[in-house]
Amino acid sequence: MEARARTRTDAPDVQWVRIAAPARGGEEVRLHIEAASNPVVLDYHPFRPTRLGDKDTAGGEPQYRLARMDLAVFDETVWQLVIDLEVLGELMAELPADSPRRWEILRAVDRALDAVDLQDVNGTAGQARSRLTEVLSAPAVLSAHRISAVGHAHIDSAWLWPLRETVRKVARTTANMTALLDDEPEFVFAMSQAQQWAWVMEHRPEVWARVKKAVAGGRFVPAGGMWVESDTNMPGSEAMARQFVHGKRFFIDEFGVENDEAWLPDTFGFAAGLPQIIKAAGAKYLLTQKISWSRTNSFPHHTFRWEGVDGTRIFTHFPPVDTYNCSMTGAEIAHAVRNFKDKGAARHSLAPTGWGDGGGGTTREMVARAARLRNLEGSARVTWETPSAFFAKAEAEYPEPPVWVGELYLELHRATLTSQAGTKQGNRRSEHLLREAELWAATASVRTPFAYPYEELDRIWKTVLLHQFHDILPGSSIAWVHREARATYARIAGELNGIIDAAQRALAGEGTVPLVFNAAPHSRSGVPAGGARPASYDGRTTLEARPGGGHVLDNGLLRIEVDARGLLVSAHDIRADRETIAPGRAGNLLQLHPDLPNMWDAWDVDAFYRNTVTDLTDADEVTAGEDGASVRIVRSFGDSRAVQVLSLPPGERRLVVDTEVDWHETEKFLKLAFPLDLHAERYASETQFGHFFRPTHTNTSWEAAKFEACNHRFVHLQEPDWGVAVVNDSTYGHDVTRTVRGDGGTTTTVRVSLLRAPRFPDPETDQGVHRFRHALVPGASVGDAVREGWRVNLPERRLTGAGEVAPLVTVDRDAVVVTAVKLADDGSGDVVVRFHEAHGARARATLTTGFAAGGVEVTDLLERPLADTEAPSLDGDRITVSLRPFELMTLRLKRD
Repeated sequence: MEARARTRTDAPDVQWVRIAAPARGGEEVRLHIEAASNPVVLDYHPFRPTRLGDKDTAGGEPQYRLARMDLAVFDETVWQLVIDLEVLGELMAELPADSPRRWEILRAVDRALDAVDLQDVNGTAGQARSRLTEVLSAPAVLSAHRISAVGHAHIDSAWLWPLRETVRKVARTTANMTALLDDEPEFVFAMSQAQQWAWVMEHRPEVWARVKKAVAGGRFVPAGGMWVESDTNMPGSEAMARQFVHGKRFFIDEFGVENDEAWLPDTFGFAAGLPQIIKAAGAKYLLTQKISWSRTNSFPHHTFRWEGVDGTRIFTHFPPVDTYNCSMTGAEIAHAVRNFKDKGAARHSLAPTGWGDGGGGTTREMVARAARLRNLEGSARVTWETPSAFFAKAEAEYPEPPVWVGELYLELHRATLTSQAGTKQGNRRSEHLLREAELWAATASVRTPFAYPYEELDRIWKTVLLHQFHDILPGSSIAWVHREARATYARIAGELNGIIDAAQRALAGEGTVPLVFNAAPHSRSGVPAGGARPASYDGRTTLEARPGGGHVLDNGLLRIEVDARGLLVSAHDIRADRETIAPGRAGNLLQLHPDLPNMWDAWDVDAFYRNTVTDLTDADEVTAGEDGASVRIVRSFGDSRAVQVLSLPPGERRLVVDTEVDWHETEKFLKLAFPLDLHAERYASETQFGHFFRPTHTNTSWEAAKFEACNHRFVHLQEPDWGVAVVNDSTYGHDVTRTVRGDGGTTTTVRVSLLRAPRFPDPETDQGVHRFRHALVPGASVGDAVREGWRVNLPERRLTGAGEVAPLVTVDRDAVVVTAVKLADDGSGDVVVRFHEAHGARARATLTTGFAAGGVEVTDLLERPLADTEAPSLDGDRITVSLRPFELMTLRLKRD
């Protein structure tokens, strides 16, 4: 007889597998074992630098040796007795010392143990169990808290192992869980991340067949509706939308299942734009656990409605069990009951149950414990339920929960906004290349015989979405993962540039007219958004020597003074007659901090890092640029070198700062500072489909805890009649602080986070050359910040051709920003346009199509018509829309 074990040992307590029914004498039992040699880089020596995190540096020394395996007879009665005693013992420990129930359990356990003959445990276990029947059958009180247990195996798509190992982890876990579902009729298992389902389908068809059967039975549940459990702070607007598009579509196509919930137990905080995206994807719930990790403030609710930047509200639940790896212990269940902050108004919570991070899932012991806790005096009532069943009950009993407005900020893991700059740059640039590829490919497909690359774009989007997983994009994985990510982003860039070039050449045609293609959502240099024509540039920039040393740049709009140290001592807005830099201070200031967090090296930066700072004011060189419109600065510090070029484009109100750092520091944090002469109690950070305000003060512990925060392309500060923006092409982390000077004025300092150098889990994090582009925009409104943020991320492309290329779609209001122009995913040839109001005010705009449109529909993110939304009228080639502040809209345009 041969039996293949359907288990795995990713989980630390899965130490046995029941391989067969009782074997008859003389028959062979063969057990197949899949072994992986992944080193444990965290558990044994937490946060100690190690080179075991990359096969290129790990060496060949064996990490493990098989020491012992036993083939034993399984005694069901003894095993059940052990579970009885564990459940009762753990429950007893959580009850008050003066509780009668505690003493009843103690006496019953005494009697049971008296019945056990240690010389004949097998023969006496049944009698021992019978003495526990009464205490195990005492029902829970009517007011007992209700816990919906959901079988779960949180599997990091990469972390302390590479992507290829996750494929194996998912296969092992799903094989194990389908076997458990066969044996346990009440058990329910939920798995998120469509990418992981796709891996099983691609690599393990025999396991996939079991999974499909279990899904059809309703107890193996696709959850979450996202491609991966991504970071939600850093992904751009379209990328966050596509996480749901590709995730939900996979589950719909493969199983006919559509999820109502976003399932993100381990993500490091949640951007304020997410509720609108969840709703636009056709979902209405969110589950996470991670906010319980916050170190300063305890979040005041476990069940609430979360309101995003546009006013969308999502019913949200934080499991009070405070873990996504619940194992049904008495301590966990009691903690969930004590911890639940909505007592009296609600009584339901959820417990994701099973080994996670590395996978594994729910064990038979956990299922057995849950069976005893179904209706047990002194405990919460535990029932296996699907996520949708839980949310339906929770919302029905708590229809008007409290509301939390704005981002769900995690007061921990703030350094994930900066660690592994190469991965973050790869993500940002891939997002914008995908925008360009879709825009130009759609335009060329409508206008020329160019074939829209559906399959290539679908594959590349899924690759980019995979790398937004919450341990890849945040920079908290081993070196192997990030080495592969950098190579993947380079390959993607090559493919996307190839699509863009081919589409633009098809549009340009043959000729000698110098064309500039503008993929940004705003016109620039006379080139319309989404179109191409010869560009026109106004004005000129002068470069002069500065008295006392340094240089002066002037283009008639800004006068920039760079002193002999290469520091920005003046940025004068000539039109407003307003100075940007605070008196006695200097901008373009590189600052170096020691960076030694208490733990979680790649994840954390602790507030005390600010106590020590070195201003990098010594310059090796400060020279005029050969173009006559820039200044070049070279600095050496430690083992590193920074080269900056400050340039002032003609006719533009922005100072461009290009920074190249050859970085060879360890456990240091590099910032770029701009101290502004500006009084503002709050500032705006771009997030998905809008921007979000944060205070510049620290009145409360909630504000003080946000000492490092996320932005996308810009931060913007404003007095009523004048503002300043700092825009970037690839950084996310930043901080904003304010002080009052001796003259009574306020200095508000914006600092961009450039590089870190943690040593765990990648001891060589960010070593090497990095290039960043930022721009300081004096006199900027929030609309200017939006425009300049897009400009710095989408540089012009130049070709020669026959003549100008008209945009496929134009919009007559700068406040309405188009984030995607593409062909519909179903291959129909319809044109899909997604846009949002970006300034935070109501907007009425007219879209004009550059092709013959035969109809228009308002759709969800999956390009399905919204039944309860009236479509705007199509008047010839014009469509008029009205938008609320930050409202997102997707239109599907039929082609005649």
